[in-house]
Amino acid sequence: MRVGVFDSGAGGLTVAKSLIERPIFEEIIYYGDTARVPYGTKDSNTIIRYALEAIEFFNNFNIDCLITACNTVSAYALPTMREKAKYPIYGVIEPGILALESKITNRDAKILIIGTRATINSKRYKVELESLGYRDITSIQTGMLVPIVEEGILEGKVLEEMFNYYFKDINTPDAIILGCTHFPLISGSLSKYFNNRPILIHSGDAIVEFLHTQGYQNIDTSSDIKIYASDNVAGLRDIAKKWI
Repeated sequence: MRVGVFDSGAGGLTVAKSLIERPIFEEIIYYGDTARVPYGTKDSNTIIRYALEAIEFFNNFNIDCLITACNTVSAYALPTMREKAKYPIYGVIEPGILALESKITNRDAKILIIGTRATINSKRYKVELESLGYRDITSIQTGMLVPIVEEGILEGKVLEEMFNYYFKDINTPDAIILGCTHFPLISGSLSKYFNNRPILIHSGDAIVEFLHTQGYQNIDTSSDIKIYASDNVAGLRDIAKKWI
């Protein structure tokens, strides 16, 4: 079994890490569109066009399914991608919603969603949660956290100041949806900021659980990963060595 993992850049490596830690596929083909990152500031038509071009890339491999690790792509391009692909394509939003629902049954719980501008503006998480009866939902664009993570700043004063900028007026939530695949890397610092009270919903862990519901099972061998990029593949591979 071979899976493709697509992201606008390096963030999807956190999803790949979950797939490696709880192996389902013998081989992971990871593609980061590093030449055009970030997607979170792009308009919907551009995001869809980039996503369709990614399908052309993965058509060079005999993959059994494709995971769009990018929340922004999952928010805007998934239906169009599925129309064009000959294999199943899974996003990260639906698994994230299901993971939250399994952990937070109280519909009055305080839910915080953080993500890029495009992901938050899509309202995909908010609409889905409201349809399930959740009533106290706050969505915040936290795109400046992405370059901070990519700089390797995963704790300390700079990150705390950025948390203060975004969250100073936010009451401690019961759960936080990490609506960008960069954010699991700062989950420890984020949890500490909120006194370790919120449950954090991680796209990588959520997609593994979701794949199990789709009939995919863990394997007895480890997963190999191959890293590709539209620009500076060596740089992306260096990041993978640190993050995975």
